[in-house]
Amino acid sequence: MEIVPGPAASTGSGPSVLVIGAGFGGIGVAIELRRNGFRNITILERAADLGGVWRDNTYPGAACDVPSPLYSYSYEPKPDWPQRYSGQAAIHEYLSGVARRHDLFDAIEFGAEVTDAAFDEHTGRWHVRTADGASRTADVLIPAVGQLSRPAFPDIAGIDTFAGPAFHSAEWDHSVDLTGKRVACVGTGASAIQFIPEIQPEVAALTLFQRTPAWVVPKFDTDYSPVQHRLFARVPGMLGLERLGWWSIAEFISLGLVEFPVITRLVARIADRHLRKQVEDPQLRAILTPDYPIGCKRGLFSNDYYPALTQPNVRVETAATEITAEGVRTADGVLHPADVIIYGTGFKGTEFLWPMEIRGRGGRRLADAWAGGAHAYYGITVPDFPNMFMVYGPNTNLGVGSIIYMIESQSRYIRQAVQLLAERPGHYLEVRAEPERQFNAAVQKRLVRTPWNFCTSWYRTASGRITNNWPGTVTSYRRRTRRLKPDDYTLTPAA
Repeated sequence: MEIVPGPAASTGSGPSVLVIGAGFGGIGVAIELRRNGFRNITILERAADLGGVWRDNTYPGAACDVPSPLYSYSYEPKPDWPQRYSGQAAIHEYLSGVARRHDLFDAIEFGAEVTDAAFDEHTGRWHVRTADGASRTADVLIPAVGQLSRPAFPDIAGIDTFAGPAFHSAEWDHSVDLTGKRVACVGTGASAIQFIPEIQPEVAALTLFQRTPAWVVPKFDTDYSPVQHRLFARVPGMLGLERLGWWSIAEFISLGLVEFPVITRLVARIADRHLRKQVEDPQLRAILTPDYPIGCKRGLFSNDYYPALTQPNVRVETAATEITAEGVRTADGVLHPADVIIYGTGFKGTEFLWPMEIRGRGGRRLADAWAGGAHAYYGITVPDFPNMFMVYGPNTNLGVGSIIYMIESQSRYIRQAVQLLAERPGHYLEVRAEPERQFNAAVQKRLVRTPWNFCTSWYRTASGRITNNWPGTVTSYRRRTRRLKPDDYTLTPAA
């Protein structure tokens, strides 16, 4: 059943909406609602600027590993991206420009960190509190805080005892001059492979502490020329063709994660050849060779990571077991002196919406509902939590492809829910338990067939449940979320 905008939507009235987070997700859903007539929208952002991960991650070399023509809103193409894989500053500037063109800055309350939210079934409204003690109410709550907003530090003895500067890559301390310093890098995630080649030439010594090596494939990057910029801007369909090409490649590789393993084996051969070509030393090559299936952890893209590791001022060691005042100790008992420690250890991806305290119908805590691992209907909504719709929620992350595509699918689905509420003033909308249970059972069953089960990663909880990833293509997700099915929900009049 297709839900069409009712009079409330077309006049700009209708439900009031609180969005939590002003990253790509929060900005995207706000634009979708405004484009369909809903104006009563407030975005609560804890920081002093929008941007999410593209505001926070300012480490040297920070860039997206998805081509920029694809890592952008479909309705806001940018013909003058500086590179195919653009850097942090260009992406942050793009998002700021989009928000400005859609007049969203007036809707954003900066410095408003949400601490808790509770649903009142007597009024059918959400009551939200922020860290400054202020309270707000709204008909609809849309958490859009993402999965990569909270840095994760490793569980290593003595981590607080180091005498020198120590920081996470997502909280880069630009006041620390690395020139001529002995730098210890703990972790080999997507951030580490970007900043290591950047800092390697300036440091005296760099020691990389690797728990598990990463699968690395070539990065087909390029600087877009002025001629290409003109073609993208003036030739109809040219930029769309570039976007379509990268979208098609991502969809093809996604099929290898579930349906056609031969595809991932092909990618593994490309990665293995890349390693052999760039690392001649057989001993170092063996250290950098993964012992788990490709795709189990996020695949990484780089042309300069391996060459940086072959330089004379770089050593690759096993995982760190202890941090001392002087440096990092490994399992063999050797202490590796360091002046600076940088943690490239990723994010707490499975702790959805934490540390916010969210209570739904009957006072039920979301933390209790998710005690066995986060779950939601299409990653968007949870039984007992009416009128709450998440962007980039559980099981909507991608092993391959652009999360912006997923965000647009979710935004359209959420807009339909808000339209339904606009047509039924005084009611609240809640997903029924059985459709949500069936959906998540099917997702978990399908996830068993993926490589994500065969290693430890940020995709999985401590119990082994995969709470982050979508086991399929973005096309399949778009198709399944294209229409909100009213039969999957209950509409209840507020008391």
